[in-house]
Amino acid sequence: MINIKPLFFILALMGLSVTIRAQEKVVVGRLMVFNTYPVKNVVVRAQKAKTSTKTDSTGRFSIVCFDNDVIKIQPKAFRPVTKKVSNISDSLILNLYFIDSKENRKRAVGYGYVNEDDLLFAVNHLEDENNDFCNYSNIFDLIRGRFSGVIVAGGKIYIRGSGSFSGQTQAVIFVNGMETQSIDWISPYEVKSVDILKDVEAAIYGSRGGNGVVLIETKKK
Repeated sequence: MINIKPLFFILALMGLSVTIRAQEKVVVGRLMVFNTYPVKNVVVRAQKAKTSTKTDSTGRFSIVCFDNDVIKIQPKAFRPVTKKVSNISDSLILNLYFIDSKENRKRAVGYGYVNEDDLLFAVNHLEDENNDFCNYSNIFDLIRGRFSGVIVAGGKIYIRGSGSFSGQTQAVIFVNGMETQSIDWISPYEVKSVDILKDVEAAIYGSRGGNGVVLIETKKK
C-alpha cells in the first residue's frame, strides 16, 4: 500500500507557498520635494514584507510588499512618512516635507537626496509647496492628521479647548476668506495652507469664533 501522508504534506506545502506568493505585490512610487524636485537615494522599506530599496535619480522606486503592508520612509532632514499600502492601488506619489535649517540643507545635499542649487532655489521661491498635504486621502484626514487638538466627525470640525469641545457647536470654516459649511469637495492637492484658531486668536471673528475657526487657503489656478 502506498503511504499517501507524505503526498498530502507536500501538497499542503505547495498550497501554502502559492497562498504566500499571492499575498505579495509590487508597489511603485516616486518621492518629490516642493512638488517639483525628485528625492534620490532614499531608503524605502516595507514593514511586513521586510524588504527595502532606494529611490533612483528620478525619485522613483519599486518594492515588493504584502497586501496591507506599511511603507516607511525616514530620510534625514525630511519629515518621516508612514503610508499604508492600498489593496486597490499599486502606485504612490509622495511629496516629502523638508525641515529647513542650515544643518539640514547640508544633510540633504550630502546624502545625495537633492541637488544644492535646486534646494536653495526651492527654499527661496517655493515655500508654499513644502508640505505633505498630498499624502492624505481627503481634507478631513489632512486636518485630523496635522492638528492633534481637532476632532472631525460627520463632516464637522471641533477644536479642543474651545466651546465646541465641551458642547455643542462646530468650528466656523473659511475657505479663501469666505465662510462655508462644507469642505468635502476640497482635495488635499489643492490646499496651500490650513490654520486652526481658538480663544484669543479667534476673537477677531466675534461670536462666530467662540467655537474656534478653521482657515483654509487653496492654491490659485
